Amino acid sequence: MLDIQKIRADFPILSEKVNGKPLVYFDNGATSQKPQVVIDAIAKYYQEINANIHRGVHTLSQLATDAYEISRVKIQHHINAKFSHEVLFTSGTTHGINLVTNGFASILKPGDEVIVSSLEHHSNIVPWQMLCEKTGATLKVIPMNEEGELIIEAYDALLSEKTKVVTVNHISNALGIINPIKYMIEKAHAVGAAVLIDGAQAVPHLKPDVQDLDCDFYAFSGHKMCGPTGTGILYGKEEWLNKLPPYQGGGEMIKEVTFEKTTYADLPHKFEAGTPNIAGGIVLGTAVDYLNHIGFHNIHQHETHLLQHATKRLLEIEGLKIYGTGKNKASVISFNIDGIHPYDIGSIIDKLGIAVRTGHHCAQPIMNFFCIPGTIRASFSFYNTKEEIDIMVEAIKKAKAMLS
Repeated sequence: MLDIQKIRADFPILSEKVNGKPLVYFDNGATSQKPQVVIDAIAKYYQEINANIHRGVHTLSQLATDAYEISRVKIQHHINAKFSHEVLFTSGTTHGINLVTNGFASILKPGDEVIVSSLEHHSNIVPWQMLCEKTGATLKVIPMNEEGELIIEAYDALLSEKTKVVTVNHISNALGIINPIKYMIEKAHAVGAAVLIDGAQAVPHLKPDVQDLDCDFYAFSGHKMCGPTGTGILYGKEEWLNKLPPYQGGGEMIKEVTFEKTTYADLPHKFEAGTPNIAGGIVLGTAVDYLNHIGFHNIHQHETHLLQHATKRLLEIEGLKIYGTGKNKASVISFNIDGIHPYDIGSIIDKLGIAVRTGHHCAQPIMNFFCIPGTIRASFSFYNTKEEIDIMVEAIKKAKAMLS
């Protein structure tokens, strides 16, 4: 069992008050809070070793470079990548997905097909739409059912020799549904397709093993897993990263430049043009260390208890409907109350210090499927408590009474 109060003491913001009330933070799906060790590590970099990396022979540059590359290796081990050069630093999941779609612009041709799922965040829809418009490829969509799960039989039927890419999220940001990605990857590979997994919502809750999954690409953001904003990782199999052209041109990603021809650097630098978010990359490794110290088994166990408790308590409210009722879920609950707009509930409980997300969650196709404008989303982390859930439930009851 986790010592939750001890863990909560690691997060300075959790002792803050919002609108005069103790903060109850249930918007972890948007971004997680940061422990003091991460906050301190950012300051430590700028106070002690601030310098550009990979370019200087002076001591500070070497120290910064070493710290940056050590973080890369930490993340390699965390996700079980085969090589550290398969780990690319990005600004976040969106950056990673766009890097891949840009690369496939030189591979896809008219008649090829890209499969996405109806559960995707806009960041894993729009770049593929743009790619298909550019190349003449066709976008196919895996449908979902009323429980918020993908219809796997329909996915199987969509796969063909025309399928060149399958892209799906590991966990739905809007519903918390955990997709059967290992099966989906295996089936995609059987027809010769590459697979990109959007892991943005998964990495706060579990450790993805990219070799066991056998995915070709896995993208995620640092800010959702206790790391700094503006940080992320794109894992890519070495063979695929060697096939794809560079995403951006500039310093660091080159081997030799003349006015006649430029040759590109080896992996991973081929995809890391310009001065990166050095502090962010280093401190993302600090955040990974912190989470591993707590232990993902412990995180899963605690968050499962929170999800069960919240589901039970919320369903006590008459007229409340939960969206995303599949069996395999992360600690996310999306819900509405009959006759009340989700924004109105969110605004009232904010006055009581409770942070939830309202709206379509950048997943409008899901909302269109359910014929709703949006939902109230409460997303829990390992530092949340059952007592906070009870506070939220009572606040929702008050809001409902005011709005009914």
